[in-house]
Amino acid sequence: MVGYGADRGIIPIVCENIFERMTSNTDADLTIKVTCSMLEIYMEKVKDLFNPSAGELKIRNDPKKGFFVEGLTQNAVADYESISKLMDAGTKARTVASTQMNATSSRAHTIFQIILTQTKIDREASTAKDKVAIINLIDLAGSERADSTGATGDRLKEGAAINLSLTCLGNCISALAANSDPALKKKTRVPYRDSALTMLLQNSLGGNAKTIMIAALSPADINYDGAWRAGYG
Repeated sequence: MVGYGADRGIIPIVCENIFERMTSNTDADLTIKVTCSMLEIYMEKVKDLFNPSAGELKIRNDPKKGFFVEGLTQNAVADYESISKLMDAGTKARTVASTQMNATSSRAHTIFQIILTQTKIDREASTAKDKVAIINLIDLAGSERADSTGATGDRLKEGAAINLSLTCLGNCISALAANSDPALKKKTRVPYRDSALTMLLQNSLGGNAKTIMIAALSPADINYDGAWRAGYG
């Protein structure tokens, strides 16, 4: 999602594209503002990656805007260079550790949020209208098998927390998929409250949101299901 050096990931590419479109705007009555935040969910605790010294932040629920992180830093940015520097600083504050599978394994889920506000001025009516888009770019920590990663102690606990939150996310997606069936008379409860990750992603999964999930699959044979190795795949 973030990438390293010249191998940029989805997040920096998306940010650069946003500012390229902003600079190509020729409408004098249209102004665009961008703010961003970056957080990680480690062991069900939320950490502000733009202000790591703030400690654990609390997740609150608002009737209008849903779940949000109280006290999360929101930085206004005017160009790609500014957002890139913030992204680099936030990436350095992420929680990583070495396992047998990965020397820089992510031990937490990371959410990079961009709030894009377009203000359109109607000079004849002397009014201004705001159109707001919230873009959540999420770097999910991968699911782990303890026997493959060689995890023990804290690494084992971290892996268990990662797997549990990913299971909660899968349960939410399954419930949403079931509820999309028009023939279904009784709707399934979507268990957003089961994890910090699903609470914060509620607005990205439901409502009028558009969601894209990209899966990075390992070609290593140890990650294949036993059924495939048994010749049933």
